[in-house]
This record gives sequence, C-alpha cells and structure tokens, in this order.
Amino acid sequence: MFASVQPSSNQAMRDGNRPELYEEVKLYRNAREREKYDNMADLYALINTLQCLEKAYIKDSVTSKEYTAACSKLLVQIKAAFKQVVDTEYPTVEEFARKCKMNCPAAMDRIREDKPITIRDDKGNTSRCIAEIVSLFITVMDKLRLEIKAMDEILPDMRELMDTMNRLSLLTADFEGKVKVAEWLQTLSGMQASDELTETQVRQLLFDLDSSYQAFNQILHSA
Repeated sequence: MFASVQPSSNQAMRDGNRPELYEEVKLYRNAREREKYDNMADLYALINTLQCLEKAYIKDSVTSKEYTAACSKLLVQIKAAFKQVVDTEYPTVEEFARKCKMNCPAAMDRIREDKPITIRDDKGNTSRCIAEIVSLFITVMDKLRLEIKAMDEILPDMRELMDTMNRLSLLTADFEGKVKVAEWLQTLSGMQASDELTETQVRQLLFDLDSSYQAFNQILHSA
C-alpha cells in the first residue's frame, strides 16, 4: 500500500500566510487588457476559419464561387481584425500566428497573396469580379460603422461597387443591389464633398447594403 503524501504542517502554515496563492488568476486586469485579448481571439478565430475554408476547397466541399466569396470576405475581416491587434509584439499576421502556435499554412499562403486561389487560377473575370464586389460591400459598410460618412469618403467606393456589379454577367439589370446602389449614387452625387450623411441616412444605407449583400450571396449559391 502507498501512503498518501500530506503537506507538512509547517508548509501548510506558510501557505496559509500567503493568501495570494489562493487568488483566482485573471487573464486581464482592466478593460483595456480585456479588449486586447478579445481582439486577439477574434483574429485567431478568423485565421482558423480561413484555414478550414482552404481545406474545404481542396476537398471540393465548396464550389469555386462559394469559396471565392467566403475567402474574399475573410481576407477583408482579417485585415480589419489585425489592425486592432498590431503592435511591436505582433508586427505581422504571420508573427501573430507563430507566437500563438497556430498550424495554418494554407491560411498564411492566402493572407500573403491577399486573394482567393481561384482568382490566381481563373483565366476569366468572374471570380475577380465576385471578390471585388464582396470586398467593396464590406469596405463601405465598415466605413459607415466607423462613422466615416462624408460624401467624398463614400462615393468613390459606391461608384466602384456599381461599376464592378455591372461587369458581372451573373447580375441582371433589376438586381436589387444595383437598383439600391444606383439610388444612393444619385443621392451622394447631389451632395458637396464635405457634406456628411445624416444618422438616418447612414442607418438606411447600411440596411440597403446588407440586404443587397445577402441577395448577392444567394445568387452565388444558386448559380
């Protein structure tokens, strides 16, 4: 039989005089540190999702169009998330992944190239247009959520979004995204460069862009 090992009475007394040994260990000490770790968790999750998407595409579990749309969106989100994390400890996304001991070589390749693999291999323009449309939808919505609402900050992206949608043959002339973007282009064109959208206009534009983006994804999935 083995005798159970108990701490000596002297050791127990010494530990009893050190209450810090029984305190809960917290990852953060204030709201700023908590936000830092939340931002790191977001970036970690996005990179991991991109890695899973790359593997799914290799296994032919998603179509090229679904992959292109999802990959383009993730690359934009990873850029935005990294801006909240970047510092001297994590100067690049690759360094962040290395220090977090992430096993994500496919995601790193995609981040370095900054475009879906379908765009690199596609000889036509369809995949490129899809990726650009996804990126522009997200870019404009992110600007609005960051309270960037001056006419000269929004109009160029909206105009490029419209031009790119017009180049994509999958989208008909009456596609709701085209109709709504055209209406907003008319509104923006009637403003001075320094004029800003009102809170009501920002809210409506976000709603119209989000619904158009969802409709765009439905077309991709049904094509």
